[in-house]
Amino acid sequence: MTTTLTTFQLSLGSLRPWREGDEESLCHHASNRNIWNNVRDFFPYPYTPRDAHSWVRSNKSYQQPNNLAIEINGQAVGNIGFTVKDDIYRYNAEIGYWLGEEYWGRGIMTEAMPIMTDYIFSNFQVNRIFACVLKGNFGSMRVLEAAGFQREAILRQAAIKNNQYVDEYIFGLLRAEHKNR
Repeated sequence: MTTTLTTFQLSLGSLRPWREGDEESLCHHASNRNIWNNVRDFFPYPYTPRDAHSWVRSNKSYQQPNNLAIEINGQAVGNIGFTVKDDIYRYNAEIGYWLGEEYWGRGIMTEAMPIMTDYIFSNFQVNRIFACVLKGNFGSMRVLEAAGFQREAILRQAAIKNNQYVDEYIFGLLRAEHKNR
Protein backbone atom coordinates (compact mmCIF):
# COMPACT_ATOMS: atom_id res chain seq x y z
CA MET A 1 0.00 0.00 0.00
CA THR A 2 1.56 3.26 -1.12
CA THR A 3 0.27 6.55 0.20
CA THR A 4 1.22 10.15 -0.33
CA LEU A 5 2.21 11.80 2.90
CA THR A 6 0.36 14.78 4.21
CA THR A 7 0.51 15.15 7.99
CA PHE A 8 0.47 12.68 10.87
CA GLN A 9 -1.08 13.85 14.13
CA LEU A 10 0.70 13.51 17.45
CA SER A 11 -0.96 14.20 20.79
CA LEU A 12 1.17 17.35 21.20
CA GLY A 13 1.66 18.27 17.54
CA SER A 14 2.31 16.64 14.18
CA LEU A 15 4.79 15.11 11.77
CA ARG A 16 4.75 16.91 8.47
CA PRO A 17 6.94 17.78 5.49
CA TRP A 18 9.44 20.60 5.90
CA ARG A 19 8.32 23.93 4.41
CA GLU A 20 9.49 27.47 3.89
CA GLY A 21 9.13 29.43 7.10
CA ASP A 22 10.59 26.62 9.26
CA GLU A 23 14.12 28.04 9.12
CA GLU A 24 14.02 30.30 12.20
CA SER A 25 12.51 27.66 14.48
CA LEU A 26 14.85 25.00 13.08
CA CYS A 27 17.86 27.18 13.76
CA HIS A 28 16.68 27.94 17.29
CA HIS A 29 16.08 24.30 18.29
CA ALA A 30 18.89 22.60 16.35
CA SER A 31 21.73 24.83 17.52
CA ASN A 32 22.22 22.98 20.79
CA ARG A 33 25.39 21.29 21.96
CA ASN A 34 23.41 18.63 23.89
CA ILE A 35 21.71 17.57 20.65
CA TRP A 36 24.95 17.69 18.67
CA ASN A 37 26.67 15.45 21.25
CA ASN A 38 24.26 12.62 20.33
CA VAL A 39 24.16 12.89 16.53
CA ARG A 40 26.63 12.47 13.69
CA ASP A 41 29.08 15.24 12.96
CA PHE A 42 27.42 16.14 9.63
CA PHE A 43 24.70 17.75 11.77
CA PRO A 44 26.12 21.28 12.11
CA TYR A 45 26.96 22.97 15.38
CA PRO A 46 26.35 25.80 15.74
CA TYR A 47 23.33 25.44 13.46
CA THR A 48 23.24 28.60 11.35
CA PRO A 49 20.44 30.26 9.35
CA ARG A 50 22.31 29.15 6.21
CA ASP A 51 22.23 25.51 7.43
CA ALA A 52 18.50 25.81 8.13
CA HIS A 53 17.76 27.33 4.72
CA SER A 54 19.72 24.58 2.98
CA TRP A 55 17.96 21.84 4.97
CA VAL A 56 14.45 23.16 4.31
CA ARG A 57 15.17 23.76 0.61
CA SER A 58 16.50 20.21 0.14
CA ASN A 59 13.56 18.57 1.97
CA LYS A 60 10.43 20.56 1.13
CA SER A 61 9.41 19.27 -2.29
CA TYR A 62 9.22 15.48 -2.08
CA GLN A 63 5.90 13.73 -2.66
CA GLN A 64 7.12 10.95 -0.34
CA PRO A 65 9.62 12.72 1.92
CA ASN A 66 12.20 10.86 3.95
CA ASN A 67 12.58 13.65 6.53
CA LEU A 68 9.64 15.00 8.49
CA ALA A 69 9.49 18.04 10.71
CA ILE A 70 8.20 17.52 14.23
CA GLU A 71 5.83 20.44 14.77
CA ILE A 72 4.69 21.59 18.21
CA ASN A 73 2.61 24.77 18.63
CA GLY A 74 3.21 25.74 15.00
CA GLN A 75 7.01 25.49 15.29
CA ALA A 76 9.38 22.93 13.74
CA VAL A 77 11.20 21.60 16.82
CA GLY A 78 12.83 18.42 15.52
CA ASN A 79 13.21 15.93 12.71
CA ILE A 80 12.67 12.23 12.12
CA GLY A 81 13.95 10.73 8.90
CA PHE A 82 15.48 7.77 7.16
CA THR A 83 17.84 6.77 4.39
CA VAL A 84 17.37 3.63 2.32
CA LYS A 85 20.77 2.00 1.89
CA ASP A 86 22.21 0.57 -1.32
CA ASP A 87 24.03 -2.44 -2.76
CA ILE A 88 23.62 -5.54 -0.56
CA TYR A 89 21.91 -3.36 2.09
CA ARG A 90 19.26 -2.03 -0.33
CA TYR A 91 16.37 -3.42 1.76
CA ASN A 92 17.60 -1.64 4.89
CA ALA A 93 16.68 1.86 6.01
CA GLU A 94 18.59 3.76 8.67
CA ILE A 95 16.36 5.93 10.83
CA GLY A 96 17.55 8.99 12.72
CA TYR A 97 15.94 11.74 14.73
CA TRP A 98 16.47 14.69 17.02
CA LEU A 99 14.20 16.87 19.12
CA GLY A 100 14.68 20.31 20.66
CA GLU A 101 15.90 19.90 24.24
CA GLU A 102 12.98 21.74 25.80
CA TYR A 103 10.71 18.96 24.50
CA TRP A 104 12.72 16.01 25.84
CA GLY A 105 10.95 13.64 28.22
CA ARG A 106 7.42 14.37 26.99
CA GLY A 107 6.94 11.17 24.95
CA ILE A 108 6.96 13.01 21.63
CA MET A 109 9.60 10.85 19.97
CA THR A 110 8.12 7.69 21.53
CA GLU A 111 4.87 8.58 19.75
CA ALA A 112 6.56 9.63 16.48
CA MET A 113 8.75 6.52 16.03
CA PRO A 114 5.94 3.96 15.37
CA ILE A 115 4.27 6.41 12.98
CA MET A 116 7.49 6.75 11.00
CA THR A 117 8.17 3.00 10.96
CA ASP A 118 4.59 2.42 9.67
CA TYR A 119 5.21 5.03 6.96
CA ILE A 120 8.50 3.42 5.90
CA PHE A 121 7.21 -0.16 5.81
CA SER A 122 4.01 0.92 3.98
CA ASN A 123 5.70 3.00 1.29
CA PHE A 124 9.18 1.62 0.66
CA GLN A 125 10.64 -1.78 -0.20
CA VAL A 126 12.39 -2.17 3.13
CA ASN A 127 12.78 -5.35 5.17
CA ARG A 128 14.73 -3.87 8.08
CA ILE A 129 14.90 -0.49 9.76
CA PHE A 130 17.88 0.18 11.99
CA ALA A 131 19.23 2.95 14.16
CA CYS A 132 22.69 3.72 15.51
CA VAL A 133 22.85 5.24 19.00
CA LEU A 134 25.95 6.54 20.74
CA LYS A 135 26.74 5.22 24.20
CA GLY A 136 25.01 7.17 26.94
CA ASN A 137 21.99 8.26 24.90
CA PHE A 138 19.56 6.29 27.06
CA GLY A 139 16.50 8.31 26.02
CA SER A 140 17.01 7.35 22.39
CA MET A 141 17.51 3.71 23.31
CA ARG A 142 14.21 3.73 25.24
CA VAL A 143 12.39 5.29 22.27
CA LEU A 144 13.59 2.51 19.97
CA GLU A 145 12.79 -0.28 22.43
CA ALA A 146 9.28 1.12 22.98
CA ALA A 147 8.76 0.97 19.19
CA GLY A 148 9.73 -2.72 19.09
CA PHE A 149 13.34 -2.35 17.96
CA GLN A 150 15.77 -4.91 19.35
CA ARG A 151 19.32 -4.19 20.40
CA GLU A 152 21.35 -6.14 17.87
CA ALA A 153 24.94 -5.17 18.60
CA ILE A 154 27.35 -2.96 20.42
CA LEU A 155 30.17 -1.81 18.19
CA ARG A 156 32.96 -1.10 20.63
CA GLN A 157 34.66 2.27 20.14
CA ALA A 158 33.27 2.37 16.60
CA ALA A 159 32.60 6.11 16.57
CA ILE A 160 34.49 9.22 17.52
CA LYS A 161 32.64 12.12 19.10
CA ASN A 162 34.22 15.09 20.87
CA ASN A 163 37.64 13.58 20.14
CA GLN A 164 36.84 10.42 22.12
CA TYR A 165 36.11 6.90 20.94
CA VAL A 166 32.60 5.84 21.89
CA ASP A 167 30.60 2.65 21.59
CA GLU A 168 27.76 2.58 19.09
CA TYR A 169 24.60 0.60 19.81
CA ILE A 170 22.70 -0.86 16.85
CA PHE A 171 18.93 -1.39 17.10
CA GLY A 172 16.85 -3.09 14.41
CA LEU A 173 13.24 -3.83 13.51
CA LEU A 174 12.25 -6.32 10.81
CA ARG A 175 9.15 -6.02 8.64
CA ALA A 176 7.84 -9.37 9.99
CA GLU A 177 8.25 -8.15 13.60
CA HIS A 178 6.48 -4.92 12.74
CA LYS A 179 3.50 -6.77 11.27
CA ASN A 180 3.12 -8.73 14.50
CA ARG A 181 2.83 -5.59 16.65
